[in-house]
Amino acid sequence: MNTQELEILKKQIETLEKKHHIEILKILTQHSCKINENKSGSFVNMSFFSEEIINEIQKYIQYINEQEEQLNTAEYQKDEYRKSLVKEVKE
Repeated sequence: MNTQELEILKKQIETLEKKHHIEILKILTQHSCKINENKSGSFVNMSFFSEEIINEIQKYIQYINEQEEQLNTAEYQKDEYRKSLVKEVKE
């Protein structure tokens, strides 16, 4: 993976919620990655990531995105159903 692709992955990770950061840190610790921590947070040098680690992180991010999409779809369907019920009650 080149530097530009790692930068894109980094930005994707940075936009995630804290609970997802924790899951990604779990992935990294399973692979014995060196994690530097201080009062500002946890830091890793992504240039040393193996292809396996990168693939796992990408799969996790894809899973998160799919779940978010499914939740949004379900919310949309609930709203549409609610609107149709209100419309029927008014008629």
